[in-house]
Amino acid sequence: MYAIIEDSGSQLKVSEGDIVEIDPRERDDKDTIVFDRVLAIGEGEGAARLGHPYLAGAKVTAELLDEILGEKLHVIKYKRRKGYRRKIGHRQQYLRVKISSIEG
Repeated sequence: MYAIIEDSGSQLKVSEGDIVEIDPRERDDKDTIVFDRVLAIGEGEGAARLGHPYLAGAKVTAELLDEILGEKLHVIKYKRRKGYRRKIGHRQQYLRVKISSIEG
């Protein structure tokens, strides 16, 4: 069984037991995250149930594993013949979650 969920403006195809990285969010130190914006649910090769835009009563539950940092990105600014060079780095924060159940 798989589900397509919407989270922070992006769509993810998940199934039970998958480990995915999502954008951080405010939470009350809970170890579970519930995704209620489910776009579709399907099983195997058969036809999937599609929402319009979301499926009513469907939800995907995930348990929080860890807070991680993405890979380092380097941003370089340069203007020729002016002696202007800047180099800054950035590491995006993510939440690593494991999909525990798909209901709906």
